[in-house]
Amino acid sequence: MIVSRFAPSPTGRLHLGHAFSAIRAHDFARERGGRFLLRIEDIDGTRSRPEHVETILRDLEWLGLRWDDEVVFQSQRLSLYEAALERLKAAGLLYPCFCTRADIAASVSAPHPGSGGPEGPVYPGTCRTLDAPDLSRPHCWRLDMARALATVSAPLRFEDSGHGLVEADPVSHGDVVLARKDAPASYHLAVTIDDAAQGVTDIVRGEDLFAATHVHRLLQHLLGLPVPRYHHHPLLLGPDGQRLAKRHNASTLAALREAGEDGHALADALRKGELPIGFAAASA
Repeated sequence: MIVSRFAPSPTGRLHLGHAFSAIRAHDFARERGGRFLLRIEDIDGTRSRPEHVETILRDLEWLGLRWDDEVVFQSQRLSLYEAALERLKAAGLLYPCFCTRADIAASVSAPHPGSGGPEGPVYPGTCRTLDAPDLSRPHCWRLDMARALATVSAPLRFEDSGHGLVEADPVSHGDVVLARKDAPASYHLAVTIDDAAQGVTDIVRGEDLFAATHVHRLLQHLLGLPVPRYHHHPLLLGPDGQRLAKRHNASTLAALREAGEDGHALADALRKGELPIGFAAASA
């Protein structure tokens, strides 16, 4: 059976871009007689807010979207992430990193060609070879990408409805963080584990997360997890041509709802491509 999901973070209110993605994931499952799940990614303790969870639920109901099963919260699944981290540590694939953002910025202040990755400058590996790291100091845990790739004996591939059969290239991300200093797991680790644990067969999400899939495919290999099918959809752009984002003060669904807008009508307009004036779907 087809299983899709929508997994917002309660770090702010949902906007039209979230609505577009939620509708795509919801309809993908419903049109195939499948199940649609809702997961709240709330392990960012410095930014997640309980009050945003209720708003998310009301926004989705306002759009006419219904989910199956109970809502899953990442904050209730920390033992799963810890077990995965311990497994990777035991395999010698993780190392503690004590660098601050300022340290990293300084180390890449004069980047050379090829030093950038999909998420910005690639971490230079400053802490990779520390002899006796002091774990009493604040630290994150990074994946030793070279060692991880050494465990791969055949090409790592994933199927994407827009890109076809893709050969994963996680090396371009460098030694990614899997457990942050301020959170028990990074997005990469948590989302990979959760999708497998919830039996998600088809991941419908924005094109901006396509690059991250290369890392997720490697983690699936390292942890022995199934590989779902991927469907990365176009993004909604604002009048300035930039993708809609919380940090850009995009119009929120709550504001539209509170202004008396018809959520079902808005959802149907998004389905038909009849977007609000000033917005357009980005090409994939």
